[in-house]
Amino acid sequence: MLAAYMAFGLRSRYCGQMRPDPGYRTRSPHVVPQPCPAISDEMFAYLGETLIRGVRKEEWGSAAAYERHGTTEGRRAHVQAGVWVILLLFWKCRREQEGVQIGQDQCLLRMINRKQHTSPPLLVTTPISLSSSLPAVALIGFGPGPSVRMGHMLFLLNLGTLALCYAVGGDVCITGHDTGPVFEEQPSGVIYPEGLSNGKVTLNCQARASPAALYRWRVNGTDVVVGDPRYTLVAGNLVISGPQSGRDGGSYQCLASNRCGTIVSRAANLKFGYLHDFPGDGRSPQSAHEGAGTFLACQPPAHYPALSYRWYINDFPNFLKSDGGRWFISQVTGNLYLAKAEPNDTGNYFCFTTINMDHSTKSTFSKPSQLTVQPDANPRKSAPAIKVRFQTETYALAGQNTNLECFAYGNPVPKLRWRKVDGLLPSKAGASAEGPILTLPGITFDDEGVYECEAYNSEGRDTHQGRIIVQAQPDWLQVMSDSEVEISSELHWNCVAAGKPRPSIRWLRNGQALITQDRVEVNVGRLKVVNLALEDSGMYQCVAENKHGTIYSNAELRVQVQAPDFRSNPVRRLIPAARGGQVMMECRPRAAPKPTLFWSRGTELLTNSTRVTVTPDGILWIHNISRADEGKYTCFAENYLGKANSTGHLSVRDATKITLAPSNADINQGENVTLQCHASHDPTMDLTFTWALNGALLDLENPAGPYHRVEGKETIGDLLIVNGQLSQAGTYSCTAQTVVDSASASAKLVVRGPPGPPGGLVVKNVAETSVELRWSRGYDNHSPIGKYLIMSRSTLSPGWKRMRTVPPTIEGNAESARVIGLLPWMDYEFQVIASNILGSGEPSMSSQTVRTQQAAPTVAPSGLGGGGGDRNELIITWTPMAREYQNGDSFGYVLAFRKSDSPGWIVERVPNVESSRYVYSNQNLSPYCPFEVKIRAYNRKGEGPFSQIAVVHSAEDAPTVAPSRINATALTAFDVQVSWEPVQHPSTNGILRGYEIRYWRQHEREAAADRVRTAGLETTACVSGLRPNTRYHVTVLSYNSAGTGPASPRTTVTTRKAPPNRAPANVSWKTDGSWVTVRWDHVKALDNESAVLGYKVLYKHEGQSALKVLDKGKTSVTLPLPKDNGYVVLEIRSWGKGGDGAAHETIVSSDSGTEMMVQNRAGSLLFSHVCLLLTGTFALTALLDLECEKYKSARTRYSPELFLCHWQRKVERF
Repeated sequence: MLAAYMAFGLRSRYCGQMRPDPGYRTRSPHVVPQPCPAISDEMFAYLGETLIRGVRKEEWGSAAAYERHGTTEGRRAHVQAGVWVILLLFWKCRREQEGVQIGQDQCLLRMINRKQHTSPPLLVTTPISLSSSLPAVALIGFGPGPSVRMGHMLFLLNLGTLALCYAVGGDVCITGHDTGPVFEEQPSGVIYPEGLSNGKVTLNCQARASPAALYRWRVNGTDVVVGDPRYTLVAGNLVISGPQSGRDGGSYQCLASNRCGTIVSRAANLKFGYLHDFPGDGRSPQSAHEGAGTFLACQPPAHYPALSYRWYINDFPNFLKSDGGRWFISQVTGNLYLAKAEPNDTGNYFCFTTINMDHSTKSTFSKPSQLTVQPDANPRKSAPAIKVRFQTETYALAGQNTNLECFAYGNPVPKLRWRKVDGLLPSKAGASAEGPILTLPGITFDDEGVYECEAYNSEGRDTHQGRIIVQAQPDWLQVMSDSEVEISSELHWNCVAAGKPRPSIRWLRNGQALITQDRVEVNVGRLKVVNLALEDSGMYQCVAENKHGTIYSNAELRVQVQAPDFRSNPVRRLIPAARGGQVMMECRPRAAPKPTLFWSRGTELLTNSTRVTVTPDGILWIHNISRADEGKYTCFAENYLGKANSTGHLSVRDATKITLAPSNADINQGENVTLQCHASHDPTMDLTFTWALNGALLDLENPAGPYHRVEGKETIGDLLIVNGQLSQAGTYSCTAQTVVDSASASAKLVVRGPPGPPGGLVVKNVAETSVELRWSRGYDNHSPIGKYLIMSRSTLSPGWKRMRTVPPTIEGNAESARVIGLLPWMDYEFQVIASNILGSGEPSMSSQTVRTQQAAPTVAPSGLGGGGGDRNELIITWTPMAREYQNGDSFGYVLAFRKSDSPGWIVERVPNVESSRYVYSNQNLSPYCPFEVKIRAYNRKGEGPFSQIAVVHSAEDAPTVAPSRINATALTAFDVQVSWEPVQHPSTNGILRGYEIRYWRQHEREAAADRVRTAGLETTACVSGLRPNTRYHVTVLSYNSAGTGPASPRTTVTTRKAPPNRAPANVSWKTDGSWVTVRWDHVKALDNESAVLGYKVLYKHEGQSALKVLDKGKTSVTLPLPKDNGYVVLEIRSWGKGGDGAAHETIVSSDSGTEMMVQNRAGSLLFSHVCLLLTGTFALTALLDLECEKYKSARTRYSPELFLCHWQRKVERF
């Protein structure tokens, strides 16, 4: 009750600023009460509870000490006296402050520190901290040897001070309870649409802090007035209503504060985006010739930020799409480029621009740009010419995407490819490496270098180069961390940041800039504060910035002042040690400033001697321990705020000793070995064994590992090594240890195996086809090196392969060799492998990639040929040379050709390595004129050998002579046979491919004639599918690859009348033993039909595959019946000069005398079902064969496709 009364009484009577009475000269201060600040009831309840806890006997010490303290009235008097002393101190404190608003604890400490050299201080409070049980306060008495009663009184005085500090100020950062602000969300830049007056912009800011942070904002370094109706603070977020560019644009920063300090957020820029309309003026029309390149300028209007561009033609939204690389829209300028114009490109083009902002998207389009493409019957071909060029120096920001644009005019449309001149093109470029925009996502410093865009087609090539320079925004390499430092000591903080350009670094304390002055020294990334005082506590920020960005690092500094306290880190209660060994006892109390430390054993103060050492930092060492050293040891700590001690007990045990040490061993790779280790120890303690290899502890618990503990007695710790490897060679240490000491013994294990990798591989004296390699010997792994192998790989063969060397066999004592048989102008990497009698070792590290010297080509291109093309052209083709045969840059081809009867050669150079054809045009070229052609390659170093001569003909021309003696004969009502005399080859102007027959009816025009071409040089052909009894005109032409020649004189032919379209009727049969006689009615032709000259009978027996054909002039036929009650399949049709008539199909069985027929035009459904039931699969097979023979026997052209179609319809009806 007393403590609670004290807390709430202080709030009601003594909070607020205190002023002395003018007549103050007495012992007790006269305090004039002032109005209280707004302190919550919860806070005072907390203080009251804290005071109540402070007077509990459990927390004061022993019960006897509590009883000696006195009566309840005595304790109350002590508390009241403490209150008056506290009020006196606060009055003096306010005198010292002189209007400066600082914490009460800082004020008190200033006054007390000033007295500490003249008389013992009354009391000291550190930056006050509240634990779960007791306030962390420091007490000392009024003089040496204070009584317990006085100590208790001063203890209550400190509790009162704590309550008063809360009641008066409430601005003290409490260690262990409060935390300074740490940003969880910081504002980000916003692009707001210009002219959007009814919107809002929210800049986010949230910080984690205890107590909760308070927020304020700055814009362009000036505080934002939250009372302005345009600004609203929601939690920590700043909401700007109706933003306007001239008024609200700028750089915003959030400041988060609590009583532990203030931090400043990164800057967030509020910018305003806009996109004006295109000018209303019309655009000038443009024209281009077919095959030429051109472009249309976008000329975008004023805007912010960057635009994206598209173009559409004639009508929206008919946007242009990729057309084989002919079109390109630059996202830098917005211009539309056309590599090769075509007539259908004529139209009106519109530039369509779009801007993306945080709150909206806006688009606009230009006036039409009219493009007219003028047709050209023979568009001129042209080599590539790069028109869109990326900058010679492109600055890219690390981590972002970088695009390089490149586009070229040319006919044919040029292809594009990219390469990195000073290295390999990054694989992340992907498909963009062969397009107009090279995209490098997430660019890094490894991507920096010179890039080349190459445009190429069959007419030549063009290149453009530029350098990418990568820069980076700041990134922390080293940051500061929260620190608790004792008063009057020094603070050293370092901040290191990477970036390009190099970032500058500045420092902030509670949001204010720090500069070198008084006790503070700022040296770029180093901050030093000497003679630390309480007011140095707060939130510090290190700020690194360059032109690409700014980053902040935060840390909290707490300056501590505290009497020694062992509660959190007492001396160990029981300290075991081994006889003959040594022991270390630590003394690390919590105290600020740093206390004086000393040790005692009982009443004996310990000082440095031959066996005892006390270090300045309080560590006690005792060497060569004996049983006499057992006992209690106490550490004493003292600073000007108080003193404390802590005691531990030293217990001496028997020492641990190795009784059987491991022995050195020597094994071959893959063998097992056991290393022995036995020990003795104090029987009252447990003994454990550990093994280490070269100081690294081994894992003996992994059953799949190479190391295993040999099971046995507690005093045996043998180690089994399974399948020993080279990496397991070294010094093995066995350690036997108890809780008080340990003993160790070591042995060396030698593992013999293949040699280790050679080192220091360098490439020297690089020539055209050879290089010299030098290396240093690797570790032989205890077996002499026998020889070396040289391996290499190139960009063409990624796998490693053995190389030829001089000398052919490289002895084990060699350290250099020459590699031969390399390709000129090729990139190589090399490795060296050493071997001995135990095998080949690991290869050396790969050498740096080297490129052999250039040399003239040594082989000629292959696949030389050509021919074809347009009139008056000679086309020469070849296979492009592969990379391994080029031998150098500036590569191309030299063509030499001449007419077969000409003595001089025509020489042409083709400068593109990818070229595979050359077109020579000459109006005087004769058609199909033979040329002798040869080719060779060249590069910067010279020309290679010519290939073998090949004969290539110039382009063919159409034949000039027509076939003669044309004859056309009617075969049937539907077929005509045409014959002619062939033309002579000299008049064909090329290779004669065949003949073309043109035919048309008498009343039709020749332009509508049907055409049939022969597949070879036959002089006869059958024309089918004609109409019966119709007059046709026929002419014949020869043709080659250039076209057809003149037509022959026409001839006339009339097809025969059509055959009767009725099948023989009333078919019947009669069996006689093994024969059957089949009869039918005569078919009478009509006037418009050709006369019947006879009948064709096709038949086959069951199980036979071949059909037999009988040509009968009668209306009956006698056929043999098959054995075993089989059946006969037959077909009857009439024939005459007009061809074969309709057929009657019949299946005759010897089992019955009933007629079974399948007719073309009609039949009973029930009869068909019976037919299927009796005949089955064999009957269908027979009918199929019958139809096949019928088609083959007809005098029309046989077509398997027509036959199958015809038979399918028959089966469906069947």
